[in-house]
Amino acid sequence: MRLTEFWARMRRQFGDGYAESVAKDQVLPGLGSRTVEQALADGEDAKVVWRAVCEAFKVPERLR
Repeated sequence: MRLTEFWARMRRQFGDGYAESVAKDQVLPGLGSRTVEQALADGEDAKVVWRAVCEAFKVPERLR
């Protein structure tokens, strides 16, 4: 998954303003207790990060 697709999915799920807040502020267990921003900066694959977001926020299956 490309980063552009990842961010499009984040915005679709959380809205433009809240997507950035989620990425910056929420520590996710599925990312080794890192935020989305930290995981991406560490080189984690965007698909792995998106799956962790889906799990943590119970994103509906049709949006995954």
